Amino acid sequence: MVSIEHLSIEYSSRPILDDITFLINQRERIALVGKNGAGKTTLLRMLAGVETPTSGRISKMGDITIGYLPQVMMHVDGKTLREDVMSIIQCSDVQEFRSSGEEARFIAEMDRTIIGLGFERKDFDRPCSEFSGGWRMRIELAKILLQHPDLLLLDEPTNHLDIESIQWLEEFLKTNGSALVLVSHDRAFLDNVTTRTIEITLGRIYDYNVPYSQFKVLRQERHEQQVRAYMNQQKMIQETEEFIERFRYKATKAVQVQSRIKQLEKLDRLEVDLEDNSRLSLRFPPAPRSGDFPVIVEDLRKDFGDHMVFQNANFTIRRGEKVAFVGKNGEGKTTLVRCIMGQLDYLGNLKIGHNVKIGYFAQNQAALLDGEMTVFETIDYVAVGDIRTKIRDILGAFMFGGEASEKKVKVLSGGERSRLAMIRLLLEPCNLLILDEPTNHLDMQSKDVLKAALKEFNGTVICVSHDRDFLDGLVDKVYEFGGGRVREHLGGIYDFLRSKRIDNLQELERKTDEAMRREAKGEVTSAKLDYAAQKAAAAARRKKEKQITDIEAAIAKLEEEQHQMEILLSELENQTSENFQKYEHIKREMEQRLYEWEILSEEE
Repeated sequence: MVSIEHLSIEYSSRPILDDITFLINQRERIALVGKNGAGKTTLLRMLAGVETPTSGRISKMGDITIGYLPQVMMHVDGKTLREDVMSIIQCSDVQEFRSSGEEARFIAEMDRTIIGLGFERKDFDRPCSEFSGGWRMRIELAKILLQHPDLLLLDEPTNHLDIESIQWLEEFLKTNGSALVLVSHDRAFLDNVTTRTIEITLGRIYDYNVPYSQFKVLRQERHEQQVRAYMNQQKMIQETEEFIERFRYKATKAVQVQSRIKQLEKLDRLEVDLEDNSRLSLRFPPAPRSGDFPVIVEDLRKDFGDHMVFQNANFTIRRGEKVAFVGKNGEGKTTLVRCIMGQLDYLGNLKIGHNVKIGYFAQNQAALLDGEMTVFETIDYVAVGDIRTKIRDILGAFMFGGEASEKKVKVLSGGERSRLAMIRLLLEPCNLLILDEPTNHLDMQSKDVLKAALKEFNGTVICVSHDRDFLDGLVDKVYEFGGGRVREHLGGIYDFLRSKRIDNLQELERKTDEAMRREAKGEVTSAKLDYAAQKAAAAARRKKEKQITDIEAAIAKLEEEQHQMEILLSELENQTSENFQKYEHIKREMEQRLYEWEILSEEE
């Protein structure tokens, strides 16, 4: 459907993408991964036609349509939510559109999509200017999804979605039929939606025909191989250079020295990303001991004018507990956090326990940083004790390594400021951490560092988040906000989600009662329902079997290519660096396909 051929782009003579080639096939769902700054957004912009490559080309089959959701977008005011979404049909013949009956179908689909993304019917006639940036992003996403483009390009679409909306979007993307290229730092979202992973690193791409979690396994193996090859080459280079220096001025060794010099000049130098902060252990300063109950809430109610946000909230958070606040946006999660912080008044009782010292990360926390200080100075100012010796390691883990640590805060992007504010908070002594959407601007490695630090933290944590992977294994209690209530769920985030599905089964049971009545009228039979389930299972099994068959065919082809190369290299005159590189490439490809085959076979 889309062919990317020998694509390169550079900024100020610095290569971002270097001679990359791959295909996007119909209905394929691709995760685009890599560190911040690797070129993911740049590639999406080129696919969308917003940016032009330095060289190479992008070929599109026929008149395919593309829907592109960037991280940052411009919004036009003056319309209601309904009017703005309906505006996407203006490109067609509206009279013909209405007379054909398509308008009614579109309005029904529009309603489902808008509600699925978290809006309520009462929002439909509100001016778009009343919505926050996150909700405006949802409106743009709805407009894109309703156009059913052949190719969807989504850049961090979950940053402003709650868990329920993310789950709705997952199901939509898996079933709507569009091809997809997705950039996201949400592991669970990537795993649930995509089936192929393309990693960008050091300007190159590595293509894996597996979901993200399986890619991680294969990627680790590939990285270890690359590091071994790189270290072997570095050793060879060092030994060669030492030989040259040792015998440079010996006439009897002149030929050998010149030969070694030419050998180094012709050498294809390997590159590998050696930065590895996996062992970095970021620890909070020991939390001062608080009372047994840092937060006690009794019959709490909060209203804004005539709007009741929540009422009858009753719960107690014990010292050392790590809890999550979840629910749709606008249901009161941040409002309750601000009540705990003493920033809002309320009705009822809210008691902060003895000797509680609160560390708070809010969405606007970045705006409070001193713009004239450097990144390093900002952290050095609050760091105490042994942690000061690790400041540069910590900054590196949060993508402020090298020269970036000397940048002034005022020149940082919004996302960079948020990350810096997070680092600063982590180093301030406190015993109750309140984090409001802390992961929105963190890449996966930084989230891992933060999560590990929070798990080791011996204080209390309240985390407002939609990131299931981040919350998994971190929190042991979930507070659900919705319908003006705050409900307590014991267990982790996936225990909560499973309980929600059970709750939904109650609705399913009501539908089943209706189905039984219809069956009595001869409208439906359980045999049909069983057949549909069996058909779906058989389709999934056939898909996996085809994947295994395709990989086995690829392995057979690679084995033949490897055999032919071994025959070729058995002749001395064919032992060139180019042929050896080709042979190594075939071996690496073979190893990757074997790993894919093993993983798929184990799932059988």
